[in-house]
Amino acid sequence: MPPESPTDGLPLPQRYGAILAIALGITVAALDGAIANVALPTIARELHASPAQSIWIVNAYQLAIIVSLLSLSFLGDMLGYRRIYQWGLVLFTCTSLFCALSDSLSMLTFARVLQGFGGAALMSVNTALIRIIYPQRHLGRGMGINSLIVAVSSAAGPTVAAAILSVASWQWLFLINIPVGIAALYLALRFLPDNQQKSQGQRFDVTSGVMNALTFGLLISLLSGFAQGVDGRLLLAELLLLLVVGTLFIRRQLKMTFPLLPVDLFRIPVFALSIGTSVCSFCAQMLAMVSLPFFLQSVLGRSEVATGLLLTPWPLATMVMAPIAGRLIERVHAGLLGAIGLAMFASGLFALALLPANPADVDIIWRMMLCGAGFGLFQSPNNHTIISSAPRHRSGGASGMLGTARLLGQASGAALVALMFNLYATQGTHLSLLLAGSFATVAALVSALRITQPRNA
Repeated sequence: MPPESPTDGLPLPQRYGAILAIALGITVAALDGAIANVALPTIARELHASPAQSIWIVNAYQLAIIVSLLSLSFLGDMLGYRRIYQWGLVLFTCTSLFCALSDSLSMLTFARVLQGFGGAALMSVNTALIRIIYPQRHLGRGMGINSLIVAVSSAAGPTVAAAILSVASWQWLFLINIPVGIAALYLALRFLPDNQQKSQGQRFDVTSGVMNALTFGLLISLLSGFAQGVDGRLLLAELLLLLVVGTLFIRRQLKMTFPLLPVDLFRIPVFALSIGTSVCSFCAQMLAMVSLPFFLQSVLGRSEVATGLLLTPWPLATMVMAPIAGRLIERVHAGLLGAIGLAMFASGLFALALLPANPADVDIIWRMMLCGAGFGLFQSPNNHTIISSAPRHRSGGASGMLGTARLLGQASGAALVALMFNLYATQGTHLSLLLAGSFATVAALVSALRITQPRNA
């Protein structure tokens, strides 16, 4: 049985078991967002699908997460974060087996949708659980560990996939999740604490859940379609439908005591500013991560292997800086840390855009490290502020909004890269990096506005 949750964090032996349960679950959920990309040509060939059709193996997972994230975080506030996380582990583990056993593209796509719902359950409440697991004075350390896990897992996806595919079939990309999921479930059942406070009188509004799924589904579909050059009439129809549904959804949320979209939390200035910072920064990150391989290969003439090695210093620097930032938040205002980190991030992006025609590898490496270190310095304090500024019984809503902001920023960044490529062809990579630096600069300015706000709401 899980231990009784104390007033402020878990005692140390239980805390280690609880954070390991979170770490294992989030690792496989984040990995599976990127791990299938490398195997798409192989999967498409074996399942007799076209390359364009095989993209749905990736899109189905991401779409399922974005449409269900806020609904699941709302249920976490109602039913308990531990319960949602445990259900997510069961669903994610079972559907990983379903993915591995799929023998057609339609079956695999359906399995990936279900797996995405499991991943969303894990991502929707993980930071809310960390708020219960760690004492308030050490919450920054927990956020630092969480940021580290997400950053490393996302960055390591292609490397892990390549390693697995070098010795096994594509099915093992999903089968590897099963022992990890079982271990995480065992730890979750034994160590994860229940909510100290649950929202009293809160009920799930099915209409809001459907409108939320439609709003975010249409938004991602619109951005993706725009990036892929879909017919303008279809995009216009999607835009009009998005405006109608989105407007009705927000108006409905404003009237509710316990809104699914946490509009009530946006009335807290530091929360709203932190979400804005997050969207801008992840947009900048995706602009850079999508355009940099093209920049290094097409503009600078580096090989594929060299490109992979030159991109590595970025996640390595984030790995080093994220835990340090988690400790610094205990002594330094998150707005100041975020502004400094994002200024470093912006400087690194502009420096990459202004590289000479024939740079040495060391000239690229230090710029990559500056980007990674700046992003790592910003992310942990920003996540800490988003979670700690919300009332404890609304931690689920804050956790869900944190994940939603990240996904919206990444989707917007990917669409903007496609726009730059379509409009400016050979100059697209260079302009994407300049645009990334501009978004990071805006994020730094928004983060600096938080310095006038109190450190904890």
